[in-house]
Amino acid sequence: MDDAALSDTSDQELLARHVKGDPDAFGELVRRHRDRLWAVALRTLGDREEAADAVQDALVSAYRAAHTFRGQSAVTTWLHRITVNACLDRARKAASRRTAPVDDAERLDQLLEPHESAEAPAERQDLHRELIAALATLPLEQRAALVLVDMQGYPVAEAARVLDVPTGTVKSRCARGRARLLPLLTHLRTGAGDSEDVSGGRNRTPGTSVPPASGPENAGPRDAGPSGPAAVKGGGGRA
Repeated sequence: MDDAALSDTSDQELLARHVKGDPDAFGELVRRHRDRLWAVALRTLGDREEAADAVQDALVSAYRAAHTFRGQSAVTTWLHRITVNACLDRARKAASRRTAPVDDAERLDQLLEPHESAEAPAERQDLHRELIAALATLPLEQRAALVLVDMQGYPVAEAARVLDVPTGTVKSRCARGRARLLPLLTHLRTGAGDSEDVSGGRNRTPGTSVPPASGPENAGPRDAGPSGPAAVKGGGGRA
């Protein structure tokens, strides 16, 4: 099937074609959703290498488990659920291996600074770094909920499907996460309150403007997202 025909095919049909043996269908799914999966992974884990590995793990899992998809949710929800689970698994394993405290703010500052757009205002870079560093201090479940709802703009019901928890649980995690973030971000409220709201989400920490899921961090490292089934099956040596 040519690229034009693939681009007009729904996600669910692409997944069905992949299960039937179409060699190009899964690659088109990856092309459509890789950037958002990468943004979720990076903001959840705060580390480019870990995020790249989590996305790779998720895509390999999705490639192999495509036959189990029953259409009870959107394909993008299914992919995000697999990606979030891969992120949480990696974060828990990393926490169990950690033997010394990690300065999350310093690590995230080093992570984000080289990849910010040269044209971005310095104050926006600083705001972005402080928000991401503050987010990294939250428990994993609260962080994942806030990434989906406040930073990716998912409705609570959709985030609940991604996380496979009740909507009330997502609301509770978001509320607790915002309550923990607010003291860390109070000093930003005056400056951020006058800035343009670009997050697209309705539920966010009061007085802050959350950077959108776009720009350099959304592109991911070149090896973070396979572009087709062959790359997924190869899995960078992980399949």
